[in-house]
Amino acid sequence: MPKLKLGLPAGSLQESTLEIFRKAGYNISIGERSYYPYIDDEEIECVLMRAQEIPKYVEEGILDVGLTGKDWINETGASVEELAELTYSKRGLRPVRLVLAVPENSEIQDLYDLEGKRIATELVESTRRYLLEKGIKATVFFSWGATEVKPPLLADAIAELTETGRSLKANHLRIIDTILVSTPRVIMNRDSSRDPWKRKKVEHMVTLLRGALLAEQKVMLKMNVHTDNLEKIISMLPALRKPTISNLCEDNWVAIESVVDEKIVRELICRLKDAGAEGIIEYPLNKIIP
Repeated sequence: MPKLKLGLPAGSLQESTLEIFRKAGYNISIGERSYYPYIDDEEIECVLMRAQEIPKYVEEGILDVGLTGKDWINETGASVEELAELTYSKRGLRPVRLVLAVPENSEIQDLYDLEGKRIATELVESTRRYLLEKGIKATVFFSWGATEVKPPLLADAIAELTETGRSLKANHLRIIDTILVSTPRVIMNRDSSRDPWKRKKVEHMVTLLRGALLAEQKVMLKMNVHTDNLEKIISMLPALRKPTISNLCEDNWVAIESVVDEKIVRELICRLKDAGAEGIIEYPLNKIIP
């Protein structure tokens, strides 16, 4: 039986990645201190590793496919095929940014004030390339963690990944520039991508993962509506195409189903009720395949 070797990110993206896979229909379980998770698909072998390592292992063909951040693809310079962007992070459906930050009371006000300064970061190559593109000469050195506490004694500035910026503010740092915006990517070894079976297997997986992510932002609304109010209710409802309408046993009453954005549903439900909708039900979705 052919096998697809899949690299999954350990660390900050681990739990959110496993949850997205679960909603996509893949149940993955990790034993204590195990780097080889079980997945309920006998055609896939999983390896759990740091996101920083995945691009190189995929490039070398040790892994056929992996999930890692755009930041680490950029940092390692790995030659891989990017098949899909999956917008999620450890705290929600948002990208992360690699930013340059300095102490709140620093005299450094913008990017060009970094000329001749010392910058601590885990993403050394990405930071160096960015500064080089901007014509700035600065010393960029690797930080082995706790990067936020390096300034002002050990560094003039840092380049750090942030999702919300809260950690930077908590350490009395302010952002002066953004180097790159990063989201998780599905990457594939170039030789593996030319294998028809492996390619199709990964494409099916990507379809399900995208469907799970799309469903994270949507809910299904179901309601009963008298035909006198039908046109008004339909005009209020967004849908992937058009709402589904079915007749009820009682004359002049119909049931309507519609997929809507979760962020608007709180206000929408009240407007629908005011317009005559009854028995309104909201329920979550696992996958939406457009």
